[in-house]
Amino acid sequence: MSLAIDSLGALWMWGNCPQPSKTDDMGFCLASSVAPLPVWDFHGHTVVKVACGNEHIVAAVSAGEMYTGGELVCYSWGNNSHGQLGLGHTENRPRPEVIPAFNQDSPWAVYEISCGAFHTAILTHSKSYDQEINSRCWTFGLGDNGQLGHGTTVSACLPEPVEGLAHDAILISVDCGLFHTSVVSVAGEVWSWGMEKGLGLCPDASFSRHDAGDALLPRRILCSQSTGGNFAGPVQVACGAAHTVLLADDGYKIWVWGRGRSGVLGTGKTADSFVPSVAMWPPLDEDFKEEGVGVRSDKLKSGGHEIGQRVEVNEVQLLREKLAVMERYANVLHISIFRKPLDERNLPKSLESGVFDITRELENMMESADTDELARLEMFYRSVLSSVKDKLMRRRVQEMVKDCLVSLSKGRQQ
Repeated sequence: MSLAIDSLGALWMWGNCPQPSKTDDMGFCLASSVAPLPVWDFHGHTVVKVACGNEHIVAAVSAGEMYTGGELVCYSWGNNSHGQLGLGHTENRPRPEVIPAFNQDSPWAVYEISCGAFHTAILTHSKSYDQEINSRCWTFGLGDNGQLGHGTTVSACLPEPVEGLAHDAILISVDCGLFHTSVVSVAGEVWSWGMEKGLGLCPDASFSRHDAGDALLPRRILCSQSTGGNFAGPVQVACGAAHTVLLADDGYKIWVWGRGRSGVLGTGKTADSFVPSVAMWPPLDEDFKEEGVGVRSDKLKSGGHEIGQRVEVNEVQLLREKLAVMERYANVLHISIFRKPLDERNLPKSLESGVFDITRELENMMESADTDELARLEMFYRSVLSSVKDKLMRRRVQEMVKDCLVSLSKGRQQ
């Protein structure tokens, strides 16, 4: 099946789509449609994100009519034979139903969703104001190949957090293959788990006996071109049926690994790749250098002669790197203050004047906040104030002890 969200936030679907059975009120069937059909269940709300598996759908929808960067409610429907809807049972659902773990009252705010063949992965951050940013990946559904990352091959009907990831990692992207899952953090850390060491390869992959087997827990995928193994400038991870693609270097480099059949990796070969390799992007038949100072040849014909125009791009690359650092810093700072990721569609109005008035933005946020949100704000600032008072008290005690030691030392000298 295929799904799309239009510019007004309405959801459309076509292909073999979940539909209510005509003979049973709670029945479920797949009806084929050759033209896009609207999903009327979300009329009056804004669908922000959507993902689908073989026969199930998960959507993140605004709690109110319009989406202004606030809370999202997660819905799921379709085939639920393995618990991939996250509803706590394995009964099919022909219509969208709220996932209890990610309803409007949930302590977790959803910001990314993905579906595998029969499993689902969701990224959230904590709504609480009394602690640091807490980013988590939740999975549920079929677990036969370890694609849930819970350390077992047991399926799950309710969302469970993936515990094998770095505790302080801020996850920015998640995607599911048929039987594997991958996530990437803002720092460039990449983890995969599931079929054949989390690479998504089918069982006939050419692993040695010692290495063969599914990854039941997150397995770190390392970058061979960096000391710490992190990928520079990570943007997004995407999984095919049996391979994975990472867009990095702020969109200027593509890393690939997994099954290479039919040349899907774009490395110029059809062999499987068990470690990340750089895809041929841009195509290497052009005059393109990967080293520090790149050169592009623009062939211009003048009077029957070709003129090679060389353009140095080291300064441009430096600006891109600085821009990437600023974007990451702005996103983390925005989450720290407003407790939600920075969304370019909803930039603060004060930026239009060229100056970001954070006081005014906080006032606007409090003006539009409901009672529960204001209570969380109060908890957050009380926690901050308590931390400041505690830090001041510790410093005063240290100064008093230091003064006392100096006074005792002078007394001994006399």
